[in-house]
Amino acid sequence: MKISLLSVFYPYRGGIAQFSAMLYRALEKEHELQAVTFCRQYPNFLFPGSSQYVTEEDDADKIPAIRTLDSVNPFSFGKTAKKINAFQPDLFISQYWMTFFGPATGGVQKKLTKGTKRISILHNVIPHEKRFFDNFANKSFLKHNEGFVVLSDAVLKDLLSILPDANYLRIDHPVYSHFGEKLARNEASQKLNLSAEKKYLLFFGFIREYKGLDILLEAMKKLSDEYELIVAGEIYGSFEKYQAIIDANKLQEKVHLFNQYIPDDEVATYFSAADVCILPYKGATQSGITAIAHHFDLPIIATDVGGLKETIQHEKTGLMIQPDASELKNAIELIFEDERLESFSKNISAYKAKNSWENFAQKVIEFSDNL
Repeated sequence: MKISLLSVFYPYRGGIAQFSAMLYRALEKEHELQAVTFCRQYPNFLFPGSSQYVTEEDDADKIPAIRTLDSVNPFSFGKTAKKINAFQPDLFISQYWMTFFGPATGGVQKKLTKGTKRISILHNVIPHEKRFFDNFANKSFLKHNEGFVVLSDAVLKDLLSILPDANYLRIDHPVYSHFGEKLARNEASQKLNLSAEKKYLLFFGFIREYKGLDILLEAMKKLSDEYELIVAGEIYGSFEKYQAIIDANKLQEKVHLFNQYIPDDEVATYFSAADVCILPYKGATQSGITAIAHHFDLPIIATDVGGLKETIQHEKTGLMIQPDASELKNAIELIFEDERLESFSKNISAYKAKNSWENFAQKVIEFSDNL
């Protein structure tokens, strides 16, 4: 089959680019692929982070994508569709994770040659941080698809609230496997200049309001000094609120901040140094962080919001709680008791075998064949 993938690819960075690269590598084993990406993803003044691009030091998968789509230039929509049509794909797959890209992606889709099946992998439909143009953007995009792949029940619910008769495939997020092997805990701790004697909690990924770092910091002040927190990820927005909690409660010795983008080849260090991954989210659909934690057999404590509970089995691969600092504190203490960490890690290892990228890609193809 000839397949065209429209998404964010190298030289852009972030979880969607990693997801797209892994999907590309899984599909290319049996199909002829074309990757298409942005020549401009965001205007710089709209981007909240330090950079949209990988650096020369990043060990990113350099997918050979055509850079042609400008998210804010309608003239590029037809140009992009023309390049895709010239490839004559049997199947067109787009990624959809933010309503900002709805008009651009929808603008490409509606200009594709009749007969090309169009499906989209939906990471989000109704965004965590709502904007005035969300409804318009969703309508501009969703109507130009024959089918949808959804990664959580929460996203499926959002999709069906807009398109009740949508054709969909519900499938779990595959486990990331491109971050290398787990390091010895002592080795990872040394790389981060941490003591291997402590119990380490990990908050990983972009720091945004809905991810609830403040809840985790409030829990930290209730925990004894044997627990320490690793915060690893770039700040989107202001860090003032979190720094105020750290300063007011004298948590400087218990909270280790690595507030920068973490390149792929350093991810293993953070997950290998930690005993448990914490997702204290106030709202969510699903999280790619769970897929990384699963790769490293790292148990998770997460709040019971959105679709997080669909990939975290309570008392089997982690613990589910409400977004409350006292509940989180109790769960952190509980997960270190009665060999739960060891038991959860073994259960995660079994879960991984069923959620490979090859299985994911095969199910997407089977779904498209039946449309």
